[in-house]
Amino acid sequence: MRKYLLLTATLLFSAPAFAWVPKLEETTAKNVLDGVYGRRDPVTTYQTLDLSVKDGKFVAGDGLVRAFDGGDACVSDWIANPADFSKGSRVNSITVSGQADQLYFQGQDARDSFKNLSVADALNADYTAKRLADGELRVDINVRGLPTQKARDAYLVRMKGPGDKMIAPSRKSFVNDFKQDGATWSGTLVFYFKPLDAGIGASDKAELLLRTEADTSCAYDITLNLGNFQ
Repeated sequence: MRKYLLLTATLLFSAPAFAWVPKLEETTAKNVLDGVYGRRDPVTTYQTLDLSVKDGKFVAGDGLVRAFDGGDACVSDWIANPADFSKGSRVNSITVSGQADQLYFQGQDARDSFKNLSVADALNADYTAKRLADGELRVDINVRGLPTQKARDAYLVRMKGPGDKMIAPSRKSFVNDFKQDGATWSGTLVFYFKPLDAGIGASDKAELLLRTEADTSCAYDITLNLGNFQ
């Protein structure tokens, strides 16, 4: 997996307003490819929340993780004991992306093969078929502390739409990075959602609801900002 790097403050302040792009069009495709080939500053094509704990709080910031079920003690215990897996595994990070991020990888592959990927080619059927479907959002959840590899199947994830509607993922998969570390397992789960179908806008803040594999009442509400990337 690509290492997700934080943008510099300069780039953050100079970047235009973003919104997740459910379907790639010429302008976004050109901006992404121009960034890949060094013709402009890179476009932000993903959002990563670092949910590791440092100095008594989540690195991603305060207020992004709340208790959806089980009470505030679920979150306070996570912060106080991030390496204690006796009550369930912990989430290391959550990364949200769409078609633009997958185009970034396609452009990078073409560049590294000494080829030029044009906007017209990037939007043709051959390349489009290898990216997410229109309107689909990818959510990568990196976890650690699973008691078994099988336990990854027990993760329960939803998005909360308008009117508190629960939105189930359209599909799920796993990254080929699962490994055993002592008595526990770590790796990345992938869930795909269709937010627009549930009334969530492309630049809205969305709430991701998450239960780990643990047999407890604890469930978490995590804020994702679809306006932070394209």
